[in-house]
Amino acid sequence: MLIAGGALLLIDGALTLLWKEPVSAVYSSIQQSQLSGELEELERAPVPVAERKTIRRQPDPARRLAVAARALDGRAKEGQAIGRISIGSVGISDVVVAGTKTDSLRRGPGHYPATPLPGQRGTVAIAGHRTTFGAPFRKLDRVRPGSTIAVEMPYGRFRYRVERTRIVKPDALWITQQVSYDRLVLSACHPLYSAAQRIVVFARLIDAKPRGAAAA
Repeated sequence: MLIAGGALLLIDGALTLLWKEPVSAVYSSIQQSQLSGELEELERAPVPVAERKTIRRQPDPARRLAVAARALDGRAKEGQAIGRISIGSVGISDVVVAGTKTDSLRRGPGHYPATPLPGQRGTVAIAGHRTTFGAPFRKLDRVRPGSTIAVEMPYGRFRYRVERTRIVKPDALWITQQVSYDRLVLSACHPLYSAAQRIVVFARLIDAKPRGAAAA
């Protein structure tokens, strides 16, 4: 039994080094499946009448997106599915949840609650694990300038172009500061298997298209 247990530990360690931590990966896979269902329900759910009227009164698509984003931001609960992020160049496609608390990040990449949602002005920030719980951002270091990041929300589709990657200290709060344009910031621990630093990808918004109630 001791030999078998030791062998399992070695296998677990090897898989973690070469791929990702297998036990939490199974948990995350189950969570992502549930989140996909939650996101579909959110997209099908009727928009409150008052919110729909407010959206329809907006003169242009950008304003409709902003109103819809603000509404979802106001009612989304910690750990709830709110959208999906995709980076085709590195095979990332995960449901994003509201908040960055420990339990939320175990389900998937989490949106920093102090930052706006896509569609609102400012810096949108999303964090994710690199080695545990599905390791959604494991390959974040392979995302190159010029790559496209897509974020699909119930109210709109957004495309960002990667501008640069930086390695920063864990307390580098400046990464979420507002700049003169709308952008997306992705962050994760760095290097792998360590929380000594953070790897941060900065991307600039290049396209936004309303969908759902915002497209009406």
